[in-house]
Formats: sequence, structure tokens, C-alpha cells
Amino acid sequence: MTTEAGREAVTDVLGEPYVAETLELPPDDEGEVVATLVHRSAAATSTKAVLHVHGFADYFFQTGYAEWWTERGYDFYALDLRKYGRSLGPHQTPTYVTDLAEYDAELDEAWRRITERDGHTEVVLSAHSTGGLVTGLWADRRRPAQLVGAVMNSPWLDLQGSTLRRVVTTPIIKQLGARQPRREIKRHVTGFYTRSLHRDHEGEWDFDLLWKPIESFTVYAGWLRAVREGHARLHRGLALSCPVLVLSSGRSALPEEMGEEVHGTDIVLDVEQIRRWATAYGPHVTYVAVDGARHDVVLSREEPRARAYAAVDTWMRAWVDPPSRSLL
Repeated sequence: MTTEAGREAVTDVLGEPYVAETLELPPDDEGEVVATLVHRSAAATSTKAVLHVHGFADYFFQTGYAEWWTERGYDFYALDLRKYGRSLGPHQTPTYVTDLAEYDAELDEAWRRITERDGHTEVVLSAHSTGGLVTGLWADRRRPAQLVGAVMNSPWLDLQGSTLRRVVTTPIIKQLGARQPRREIKRHVTGFYTRSLHRDHEGEWDFDLLWKPIESFTVYAGWLRAVREGHARLHRGLALSCPVLVLSSGRSALPEEMGEEVHGTDIVLDVEQIRRWATAYGPHVTYVAVDGARHDVVLSREEPRARAYAAVDTWMRAWVDPPSRSLL
């Protein structure tokens, strides 16, 4: 497979049947910028596709999720955003942007390739954590005609903590982000979440710890300012006309030690904030809390993971791809 720009799509780091192609983007103040589009085809030719976008300190490696979609006849695409995963260059500050709209360039190009080049007329948008904020804002700005649904997996829709904390800290974040965008925001990272996932620790999944490190990545004031501005825009209300499914764990926790609570709750985000702001995506939102799930619900243990997939399947049959369509 060769792209129109002449850059060959090669076998991805995940191995066959995954392929990856580089999306060349305008350079920024750190130099060359790229994103990476990963693709796995369904068994039969399809006009339906999924585009998945990861969260913070993350990249696409959830092959079970891709297989779930391809088994249902959807071609699966995943985008590693600039400065993440496959797209991170040695000259770049990991994850760093100062405006979430910077991601529009790679989302626009990925969407164009999926729809115009590859001929998909029905596309489901899928996103996890920060990706749920990024893609929601993008879809609201672009309103792509081929968008038929969105699955938001524990989207980051507000700052964690009390209302007082958010009211007090947000103006400080915005000032710091504007004046000292490269200033590090100090935070305590236990590493419990990534340890709960990786097979060399307490988990069952294999992924690159350089691309998804146990200690996460540094958070900078300019990036956090961009996130808070994104939150404010979402809180004013988006207008996605497609059906949206929002998934989260049943509850959040802040464990002080590695134990069962780490594996069965969201220890990254506040699920009450996810529940509160879910309807901000638009008028057709379904919210499902999956008891026992982790922050990334499709990386939960077997039982809650199965219930998460069942929720997506039920929602798809009701709102996006009902069985009656096959009779038309």
C-alpha cells in the first residue's frame, strides 16, 4: 500500500495485519511534526470504519479492541497524535501542545484518508480519556458528514477534585500557561495504573513502556492551560448530532497501595465528573458505568471488560447499526 504522498504504509510495530503510515504535518518550534495512522482491515470489503484516538501518556496498542470492531465488519484505524507513541521524535517534548486545535491537522488528514481515499461512508469516532476531549471538540468544529456515532471511553471532561479546587486553580493554570508554558506542573504519580496493566508487573497487556511509561510524562503549564480551555468549551455545550456512548468505571478511587482497588476502579479520573458532563457532547448521549472497570474500560479484567463490550454492542445495535438495516 502506498499513500498519495508516496510514503509507503508498512507493517506496524504490532505486526501483521496491522499497517502504519506517517502523516506529515507542518513543523512547529521543535522542528518536524508527524502523526501516525494505524490500520487493520475487516475480513470483507467494508464502507464502515472506526477511528480511535488515545489519551494522555498513551498510544494505540489495544489490539483486542480493534479485533472486536473488525469482527463486526468495521475497518479499524487508530491515530497516534503528534508527540505520542509512534509519532514521538527524539527532538520533541512528549505530549506537548499549547492548543488542542493543533490536533485538527492530523484528525483532518486521517479523516480524509479514511473517507475520501479509502471510501468509507459511515465512520464511528472512538476515543479514550484526553482523546475524548480532543475528538469531541474537533467533531464539533468540523461536523463531518460521515460521522455516524462516537464511543468515548472514560473521557476527560473536567479537572479532578472539588469545585473549590477547580475555581481556585484554573485562573492560576491559565496565567502560568500563557506566561510560562514550559513550566512543569508538579504532581504525584504512583505508577499504579500502568503497573496494573503491563504484563511485566500486575497486568496482562504488552505495550512499550517508553511510549506509555509507568511514571507517565511531565505535565506542562501550557498543555494544561489548553486542556482547561477545552474543558470550558465543552462545558458550554457541543452539538454532535450523532449518537454518543460515554463509558466509565463504576467509581473512582485514590489507593495508597497496589491492591484490588487499583484493578477495579478508575484511579486516574473522577467518574462523577465524567457522568456530570457526558451530556455536554450533544442531544443523543448514552452513559454507561461499568462496575469493576479500570480507567481504560477495554483494558479491564475479563468480566468488566466483557460487560463494557456488551454495552458497546447494545448501543451500536440500538443507535448506529441496527439489525433492521440488513433488511433494507
